[in-house]
Amino acid sequence: MKRNKVLLIGWDAADWKIIWPLIAKGEMPALKKLIERGVYGNMSTMNPPYSPMLWSTVATGKTPDKHGVLGFIEIMPNMKGVRPVTTNSRKAKAIWNILHHKGYKSNLVGWWPSFPAEPINGVVVSDKFQKVSKDPNKKSPIVKGTIHPEAFTKEIQDLRMFPHEITEAHILPCIPNASKIDQEKDKGLENFAKMLAENTSVHAAATNLLRTTEWDFMAVYYDLIDHFCHAFMKYHPPKLKPISQNMFDIYNQAVVSAYKIQDMMLERTLELVDEDTTVIVASDHGFESGHRRILKMPKYPAAPALEHRQFGIFVAAGPNIKKNEKVFGLGLIDIAPTILHMFNLPVGKDMDGKVALDIFKDPKDVKYIDSWEAVEGDFGQHESDSNEILDDQETMKQLVDLGYIEKPDENIEIAILKTSCDLKHNLARVYLGKKDYVKAKALLLELIQGDYPVYDEKAFEKKNKDALIKQGFKVGDSVIDTIPFYMDLLTIALSEKDYDLADKYLKTLRASDVKFEINTSVAEATILVGQGKIEKALKCLEDAKNKKPNGSIWYQIGKIHRKLNHFEEAKRAFENALKFEIDSSKTHQSLAETLLRLHQYEEAAEHALTSIELVKYFPDAHYVLGEALEKLGDLENAKIAYETAASLKPVEHVRAEKAIENLEEKLEEQRTLTDKAEYKYRKDQIVIVSGLPRSGTSLMMQMLNQGGITVLTDENRKPDVSNPKGYYEYDPVMALHKDNSWLGLAKNKSVKVVAPLLKFLDPQYRYKVIFMNRDLDEIVKSQQKMIGKDPEVLPTRLFDAYKKHLNQVEVWKDKEPGVELIYINYKDVLENSSEALEKVTSFIGVEMNKNEMAKCVDKALYRNKS
Repeated sequence: MKRNKVLLIGWDAADWKIIWPLIAKGEMPALKKLIERGVYGNMSTMNPPYSPMLWSTVATGKTPDKHGVLGFIEIMPNMKGVRPVTTNSRKAKAIWNILHHKGYKSNLVGWWPSFPAEPINGVVVSDKFQKVSKDPNKKSPIVKGTIHPEAFTKEIQDLRMFPHEITEAHILPCIPNASKIDQEKDKGLENFAKMLAENTSVHAAATNLLRTTEWDFMAVYYDLIDHFCHAFMKYHPPKLKPISQNMFDIYNQAVVSAYKIQDMMLERTLELVDEDTTVIVASDHGFESGHRRILKMPKYPAAPALEHRQFGIFVAAGPNIKKNEKVFGLGLIDIAPTILHMFNLPVGKDMDGKVALDIFKDPKDVKYIDSWEAVEGDFGQHESDSNEILDDQETMKQLVDLGYIEKPDENIEIAILKTSCDLKHNLARVYLGKKDYVKAKALLLELIQGDYPVYDEKAFEKKNKDALIKQGFKVGDSVIDTIPFYMDLLTIALSEKDYDLADKYLKTLRASDVKFEINTSVAEATILVGQGKIEKALKCLEDAKNKKPNGSIWYQIGKIHRKLNHFEEAKRAFENALKFEIDSSKTHQSLAETLLRLHQYEEAAEHALTSIELVKYFPDAHYVLGEALEKLGDLENAKIAYETAASLKPVEHVRAEKAIENLEEKLEEQRTLTDKAEYKYRKDQIVIVSGLPRSGTSLMMQMLNQGGITVLTDENRKPDVSNPKGYYEYDPVMALHKDNSWLGLAKNKSVKVVAPLLKFLDPQYRYKVIFMNRDLDEIVKSQQKMIGKDPEVLPTRLFDAYKKHLNQVEVWKDKEPGVELIYINYKDVLENSSEALEKVTSFIGVEMNKNEMAKCVDKALYRNKS
């Protein structure tokens, strides 16, 4: 019986934004056919988006903190230098190691990193195979460790292509105006030849193995698109203003040519596999091709990664794969578990990824193992790292040319120190991406507190003097630039809402920022909002938007307007943010939430769905979708959306649990309720009496107390002439915005909370809110009299503020599923007590002593009538 096979093809940096127009024009037919007979979707990347780390995540299903590959270079085991990253940095078992252990045969071509080649059952052509000298007079021998088994070297050594073998027949379809290039000044053709030759070598080796060997799993990695994009994306249409017309005319087709070449390679690959083969094409990230393209790269470690986009591509087709269907929510970490599942092998519980069950026609139950790392036996791994110093200057030079690393310092100790700091920083950024702020912060604090040597006169007299000056260094500067560390510490402080610390880091950054410009307006505005300086934050963002608008600035403007309940302004801001970043999941979610408050439910549902399509496991987007569907009357699907939100974020999404309870009752009774007031007792409910000051809240508290509801009060505020029967207040309420942990004490009791503080109630509880309404003229007159001012002089600003508070209550009530609210008019309580009491007691849902409650009404206290 024939065993199913899996072929994994990596296209570094492939992006749907460029692919879809090419498919529409018929210029990527092979990928189009694969999509038509399979599934496709976005592939979300990870932080930081550095290729060796990401492709090792693809291979292991684990984040870099677990698999150990943390950058482009590593320190040699003998501590005598640095080298391009090798297989020995990887501390976790890859797919091919596990398959080897289970008796399967795997081929691996060009994977980054895969040198030195691991001794697996199959053939490994490592990422060192295609790296040859650009100089035709220099020999490029295939060094030991490049290929496994070593004997196979003879069979494929002649398959390498050299840059000097690239001819005009290769160049002109990609760069039609190549003859106009001044090759003394412009190295574009030289780079083109090297990149095309390397990927042709990878393709030749891959197709040879497809034709001549037996295999169960095969993985091939191409960096063609990524390297072409780094070299030529600045010339990609539409033309950017700073780009000269001449350079644009020469190179404007270079990027799309890489995609077309890659598609032709795919076409040949697909000819060499049978129908029993599942083919996966994936990229580790996308690439900026619009207005966010970078023309002048900042002096920042691995700065070219700033050109990477959050989403790469995923395409799969095969015997048990759905046909022509879009799938959602896939990430790099999901590939390895999914491939293991295809081979009916258990997935390690310590893997961070999940099996992408949505891609299968007939999904089977996933099997698990605690960890493949704990399994003994032969996994085709190296026994130990060799102390041999590897001469890999060509790879190092290419990494320098691409901007991924600085040229290693000639002082070996400094080169090792810089590499050590870079690796530690990358690990901190991995933890930051996983929201493990404790571990990230510990590493970053170590880095900023390091006792680093400084550049002296001797260092500046060496060969790298010009490079140091170009990077902005001067004599006396530390050899380690700590600005990136402070940037990440600022991010953590903002995430943890430690705004004073964030302000400190921001000031440090601004004082240190002499090497490149950092846009700190968003961070400054976030700090100002956290400090309660809303208007100042808005002005900061408006100034930044007027100078150089971008999606992040518009998004923050939208968040502030939404916080202020300026929903129309928030909507416009989020829509502007999407013009810059159409695939921002968080912006679609924020716009959906804003549209809900504007009662535009269909549009809200649409943007919530778009947000989920971009990031499937986004609980806030599922929750907003649930709200929108509930408003639209689609209760069954609303319930599913709420359940998804609750399962993804159970602690923070207690609101979803309350919403589900409400929906279950609605579905059972098949009726639509107004005001969410269902007139029934809720277990452990908290009765809140609220309203504006002087609106009759104390009277209602007194009535509840006499009616049999225990009042939560400390009686610290004594009765006075304004409230002769008492205030019934509880001091901790005044600090509710800082601490609401005491609310559990109020279960099955009543407590008074002024209107502006309602939004700080903990959503884990059920609330029955009795909101006291009173004519605003009467409220303000009563307040003016209480504080000794003329009650006939009514401050306009106070009126406006109170109207705003009342609007906020409406918005809050509408979005909190654990809240049921009725409005009780103070005048009705005085003049139509029996009807008001019936409404209150029915709402609370317990037996109460209405006669005693009625005795509390004293019309003599109704002194400030409008």
